[in-house]
Formats: sequence, C-alpha cells, structure tokens
Amino acid sequence: MNERLKWKQVEPDAYSAMASLEKYLAKTELTATQKNLIKIRASQINGCSYCIDMHIKEAIEAGDNTQRLYLIGAWRDTDFFTEEERVILAITEEVTLISNRLSDVTYEKAVGLFGEKFVMQLIMAVIVINAWNRIGVATEMQPEKR
Repeated sequence: MNERLKWKQVEPDAYSAMASLEKYLAKTELTATQKNLIKIRASQINGCSYCIDMHIKEAIEAGDNTQRLYLIGAWRDTDFFTEEERVILAITEEVTLISNRLSDVTYEKAVGLFGEKFVMQLIMAVIVINAWNRIGVATEMQPEKR
C-alpha cells in the first residue's frame, strides 16, 4: 500500500487548519495520558495504522505502561484503567461510532466526574483524532517500519 498523496504539500491550508485544532487541544485541561488514550482507541476503531503507531509511541515516550497500551481495546475487561479513564474511553468509542450516539449514561457520568467544560474538551479531542484518522485512512498513510 502506498500513500496516495502528500496532503500537507497538496493542501497546506487544510493541514494548517488541523494543526490549529491541535494547538487548541494543547491548551485544554486534558492530560497527555488522557489524550493518548483517546487517540489510540479512536485510531484502533477507525483502522488508522499510521495514527495507532504514532500515538502508541507517544504514550510510551510519555511513560505510559506498555501493558496498558496493549489492552486499550479490551479496557472493559481489565482493571488497568481508572474510573475516569473508563469514562474517557467510553466517550471515545461512542463519539467515534456516532451512529450509536453518545449515551445519556456515559454523558451524565462524564459530567458528574469532570464537569461540562472538560466533557466538551473530551468530545473535541475525539473529533480531532477522528478527522486525522479519516485523512490517514483516505490517503493510505502508513507507519514507517523499524
């Protein structure tokens, strides 16, 4: 599989717009660990190998436990994730699979734990990685082999 186009060169304004969203996320209250969980789980669901690879590397560099990273896809079946992280992963799945909707149960639990502003920041983080995933999948971006 070859990357279809170098989208940053073909449409630099689009790349700049996406980079602006990343700058917004950098200013939110979300921790690096929380952002990485969102990015990895959404990328797994969307099948974006480029993003999965990149964000797992980032999580490892940030000091996250590799065993946890292996188990993100099975987060419901382990005790490796806190209650807050479980809610974040549930929001990630429900917003990524938006046709299933963000459930009232998940939303209300999130607002109770984090407050409305933080929940909106979570939702924006999920939206942004989903946009990146769609670019990566549509252009067939591939991780570099080591």
